[in-house]
Amino acid sequence: MIQYALKCKDGHSFDSWFQSAEAYDKLAAAGMVTCAVCGSTQVEKAIMTPRVRPARSAVATPPVPDAAPAPKLSEPTSDMEKALAEARKQIEENSDYVGKDFASEARAMHEGEAPERSIYGEANLEDAKSLIDDGVPVTPLPFMPNRKTN
Repeated sequence: MIQYALKCKDGHSFDSWFQSAEAYDKLAAAGMVTCAVCGSTQVEKAIMTPRVRPARSAVATPPVPDAAPAPKLSEPTSDMEKALAEARKQIEENSDYVGKDFASEARAMHEGEAPERSIYGEANLEDAKSLIDDGVPVTPLPFMPNRKTN
């Protein structure tokens, strides 16, 4: 396993673990490495300090008492990140997640074939453009939906 410091085109910094350097390269080339803050796929490795471990026989030094704890990556740190987290929470609590069926569900509601309700999900670029061209009221969200994986 290897940990990389990453940075997106908008300057958001975050860390992520990969099985190997080759795995990172393959995922990045496929557009599958996304910013943890904004979802951008334009992500690159940031400069990072190598982590050097002391010898096993070395005695651990106590932590510096006045050092501020590092922020958790799962918690928003800036006002904008907090606002995005709150918007996401509201959307997820008040809308139905329809996953990859978003385009067909939105179109069915627009055409009166399905009852109107608040939904969110995923659509590829072609389907999203088609919805907009046809006057279906949709908007991209500034975050990626949580994906549950096994």
